[in-house]
Amino acid sequence: MSEASGTGLLGSLRALADAGLELVQTRLALLGNELEEQKVRVVEGLVLALAGVLLLVVASVLLCGFVVMLFWEGYRLAALGVITVAFAAVGGWLVASGRQRLRGSGVPFQASMDELRKDREAISGRGGNGAAGGEGAGQ
Repeated sequence: MSEASGTGLLGSLRALADAGLELVQTRLALLGNELEEQKVRVVEGLVLALAGVLLLVVASVLLCGFVVMLFWEGYRLAALGVITVAFAAVGGWLVASGRQRLRGSGVPFQASMDELRKDREAISGRGGNGAAGGEGAGQ
């Protein structure tokens, strides 16, 4: 009978270790997903900011051309002015979008921290009250 209870205890320990490893694996996968999201957000922000800076450089070159052509006659001024304003507007919008994307992500790994907090609450609830552990296991 002692062998059977030893096997039962060993089986329970294995099941507990398996559940713990599964929990760690899930949390690491979530952390990896959040890390990938942060990387994509930073790259997108940098691409938008660089595109905006490029268009602002083009707008300044066109503005210089506009000033040079200011004294020429015809409709070339209106066309060059519209192109300059369009490049400047799009460039400014891209720089602002890139800045917002780089700043506005909130706390990194927030979902992982929330899940770990829930895990700690569930574990502490199970240790203090057997009924709370049964309710948490069903969720």
